[in-house]
Amino acid sequence: MAEAILEVRDLHKHYPLTKGILFKKQVGSVRAVDGVDFDLAAGETLGIVGESGCGKSTVAKMLVNLERPTSGTIRYKGEDITKLSPRALKSVRRNIQMVFQDPYTSLNPRMTVGDIIGEPYEIHPEVAPKGDRRRKVQDLLDVVGLNPEYINRYPHQFSGGQRQRIGIARGLALQPEIIVADEPVSALDVSVQAQVVNLLDTLQTEFSLSYVFIAHDLSIVRHISDRVGVMYLGRIVEIGTDAQIYDHPTHPYTQALLSAVPVPDPEARAHRERILLSGDVPSPANIPSGCRFRTRCWKAQERCTLEVPLLAVPAVFRLTDTPAKHDSACHFAEEKQVVPPEEPEEPVGPVGPEKPEGPAVPEEPQEP
Repeated sequence: MAEAILEVRDLHKHYPLTKGILFKKQVGSVRAVDGVDFDLAAGETLGIVGESGCGKSTVAKMLVNLERPTSGTIRYKGEDITKLSPRALKSVRRNIQMVFQDPYTSLNPRMTVGDIIGEPYEIHPEVAPKGDRRRKVQDLLDVVGLNPEYINRYPHQFSGGQRQRIGIARGLALQPEIIVADEPVSALDVSVQAQVVNLLDTLQTEFSLSYVFIAHDLSIVRHISDRVGVMYLGRIVEIGTDAQIYDHPTHPYTQALLSAVPVPDPEARAHRERILLSGDVPSPANIPSGCRFRTRCWKAQERCTLEVPLLAVPAVFRLTDTPAKHDSACHFAEEKQVVPPEEPEEPVGPVGPEKPEGPAVPEEPQEP
């Protein structure tokens, strides 16, 4: 792997639970993120998947310093950004931008598209002098597949996919090295998802970007990611290349997730094994001892109650040369092929701008 541009070590985020009105007393904590480790190489896409509430979005917010970690380090090019002053953090934030999940609420409805995309230039005027800003905004609209003439329109005058393209253009404005995409396609139609994912793929090559791509849809994560990390209850339980995770999963939770992926081939669907988990996800305020997945795992034994499994290559695979040789936090890891082998990859959809469902602008423009 290439040299890491971002290094995350032992990252924690705990939210206190308090009791009382006048005299508040902490009675516990919600361990939203509880010891996450990963590296991101230059030009790489790291996908992060997992159930709702597992801590994916909290990790994303900490990477761009919207949330301060309780403990742990986030090193960007060797510098721990969790300990930077506000002034020093301002320059780092220029290089780590975020694309949010909801393409409507993440855009100010009272600002035009030109003002939304150009706002970063007000904070970092060294990137674009005032005379060049309008041209740069129009160039960014063109890059993401929108008509540069849309610069004076408002967010409500666009479809969902077009609004997400505006959010991507805003993320590109400061020429960052890393983009954290927090479920950027989950609120979009399937056909539009394909267009946005292909757009991100194209922009990565054009602008030499590194992505942390968070999503629920495992097929989309496989399409865009070089490596995939699987999160459960605040921790990464398995991480490896897309082929290792999808074709040779070793952690029971990863295998259960993959068994729920829809398979288009009826014959393959009829013969594959479905893994149904029992019970509910434990509360992050009361995490089980030992392995946190043991309460739902069909392999759980007494050792799982007493020992916390490390995220490392399982001992059974260490002396072998197999795709199953990748990090997995399970005492009884074993390879199981859950998803049928992938067919040769075909384009998911067009990269160009989508065709809006209706007119992008009402015949009688609404007042902002």
